[in-house]
Amino acid sequence: MKTKSIIIGSFISLTAVISSFAQYNSVAGSNIITEEIQESYIEEKTGQSKIRIIKKEVESDNFGNAKGNQYDLAVDGAFKGQTIAVLHLYTGGGFDFELPKQALAEKGFSVYRWKNIAPSAEELKKALEKSCQLWIISGATKQLNEAHLAVIKDFFESGKGVYIWGDNTPYYGDANFISKALIDVEMNGNTSGQQVVNLQMEEKKVGLTPNHLITTGIQNIYEGHTIATLTEHKDLTPIIYGSANNLVTAVYEKKGRRLILDGGFTRLYVKWDEAGTGRYVKNAAAWLVNYERFGDDVVSNE
Repeated sequence: MKTKSIIIGSFISLTAVISSFAQYNSVAGSNIITEEIQESYIEEKTGQSKIRIIKKEVESDNFGNAKGNQYDLAVDGAFKGQTIAVLHLYTGGGFDFELPKQALAEKGFSVYRWKNIAPSAEELKKALEKSCQLWIISGATKQLNEAHLAVIKDFFESGKGVYIWGDNTPYYGDANFISKALIDVEMNGNTSGQQVVNLQMEEKKVGLTPNHLITTGIQNIYEGHTIATLTEHKDLTPIIYGSANNLVTAVYEKKGRRLILDGGFTRLYVKWDEAGTGRYVKNAAAWLVNYERFGDDVVSNE
């Protein structure tokens, strides 16, 4: 079983790896964030007043996550000039993408979005030439075709990030079409969520995976309203296991390519303020930029 001391200890080695990336905050990779403070005390033997340095967890928001944008993965404005292309193929229930758009803007991202109807493969290709990543929010039926897939596959294999969002049955038509082709993984099912899950204390159990860059600054996260379950796969790194102990969110990172697969797109508009969603969205986008591969080239498009 993992404890907080293990989590913090793992963070030390992780920060050594990413400390050279100026786009990231110094807390990158840490869920439980502490600060050093001075504390006065009276020495028992001498009665003298002394000062000691102690570590204290930083102020939290109402849901137990570190309060303040300085505890996100990326520095505010770090990706100014970068565009996220969004195939927004489900817009029911008041899902207008405004809340994610506002959060992403804090890190400098702009959003180019198609609503309900997919563009032609040619239009998609042209837009992706100016984008750092692609988000696909699936509807119930498949709209994308083999020509779209070819464009998306080229984009993905070039190292540009792809985020594939589905939800409960049947809202994974295009999600499964693309994820199956790119990484041979699909989602299925209809599980009631509506819970806040905490930092995972045991692998492959309910909760948020610690020590991943995407989970920086998050100890508690809303899992989504109704959600689909991802098929377990050796090439996937779990990020969120839902309250039913089902794999909701996972990442693929292999051969310089990055992809996130998620069975809970309801997090993007249902109970947005419940726990962790805004920070999660910002962290996910920052990770998908693949700065570790592209370096400053990815932030030079202003």
